[in-house]
Amino acid sequence: MASNSAAPDVAIDKDTLESFHTHLSKSTRVLSLLGAGLSASSGLPTFRGAGGLWRTHDSINLATPEAFDANPGLVWQFYSYRRHISMQAQPNAAHYALAELSRKMPGFLTLSQNVDGLSQRADHPRKQLQLLHGTLFEVRCMDRAVCRYSETNFTDPIVPALAIPTSGTDLTSNEVRKDVSEQLHAKRQAKDLDISDAAIPIADLEFKDLPICPKCQKYLLRPGVVWFGESLPWQVLQTVEDFINKEETIDLIMVIGTSAKVYPAAGYIQEARDKGARVCVINMDENDRPSGGWKDGDWFFKGDASVLVPKLLEPIIGQVKMPME
Repeated sequence: MASNSAAPDVAIDKDTLESFHTHLSKSTRVLSLLGAGLSASSGLPTFRGAGGLWRTHDSINLATPEAFDANPGLVWQFYSYRRHISMQAQPNAAHYALAELSRKMPGFLTLSQNVDGLSQRADHPRKQLQLLHGTLFEVRCMDRAVCRYSETNFTDPIVPALAIPTSGTDLTSNEVRKDVSEQLHAKRQAKDLDISDAAIPIADLEFKDLPICPKCQKYLLRPGVVWFGESLPWQVLQTVEDFINKEETIDLIMVIGTSAKVYPAAGYIQEARDKGARVCVINMDENDRPSGGWKDGDWFFKGDASVLVPKLLEPIIGQVKMPME
């Protein structure tokens, strides 16, 4: 196993990097698994593991059909908050590097467990990006039997009642409404309140306040993510299995910012190994190893994915060009 303890200001071990670059340069079929650690480099919280609370709620308990049925207003506030902070975040260099590798290497397929939309916003080619857990930016009707309405939606907030409250002057007050310059000043001074903090009050929302399906106008829209207790999207699973089951060998599987032990995604590591793939893990946790353990020829790079991934992919993609902000 080759290893490295990289940090943003520490160079990757030269021999380890050359070993990986040599293999990548000869590779034509590559699979990558993405997790929350990739987007953590863009400043997004994971909502999993230690401290995974939203207000006083275990965030996992909000991610269920039962929670939505019981309190759709609270669940929509949680997901509206996640949509908002995802829209405030920007794709990092790793998102752009992986998108560019997709354009340079037709045999590259990415399976992402992230719902934050950052890969899509980095223009990752859609056919080479499979979303295992859905996305915050698809919404669909709760009636999947008859209506089946769905849409891509990046409107923030999706309905006015879900707007994140801000500090500062009340823009609806008579005093402010009389003075255009005062309105502009108040908007500049206002800051989003952190409604993940239980000390910040939030409204009790009613059905009429929430996103209602524009097609049937009967049921609520819901976030297009896979909740606990729901099946993973069969189209995604089939696409990945078809990729793995082709006659050609797989040269490499990259596991980026995700536990290499969590199923079903972790199972693809062994399937890729069985097709000849070498494994490369990029993670902040040096104890995060594949469920089957390390094999000869594996690589582990410890550090920030937004720093490491562009360096690792450089022989194929060149220097990553970040868009002007």
